[in-house]
Amino acid sequence: MYDTTRRVELVKRQIRKNTRRRQKRGIGRLSAVCMLLFAALMQTSDRVVGQGQTAAWGGFGAMLLREDAGGYVLVGVAAFTAAVVLTVVCMRLHEREKQKRKHEEDAT
Repeated sequence: MYDTTRRVELVKRQIRKNTRRRQKRGIGRLSAVCMLLFAALMQTSDRVVGQGQTAAWGGFGAMLLREDAGGYVLVGVAAFTAAVVLTVVCMRLHEREKQKRKHEEDAT
């Protein structure tokens, strides 16, 4: 039989292990969502962006001056918005985990 300090140590180790496993799963899920979002944006950009030749081959910024450049702008704004939303969600999850961890440490 283990004494109390050893049991507490084993429980804390198991909690850390479960937390790491849960975080790895979360990272995997977020990676999958990012890949799906990327694929969806690529499909959308093919449909939205008109085919044509740019007037200035060397100046990619000149593409935004074309009449049919709205698709590029749309994809850029959508990607930025998705990145902001994903960042906010990750930050909130991180804060929630930190508060939960602090609460668990205070309870022991």
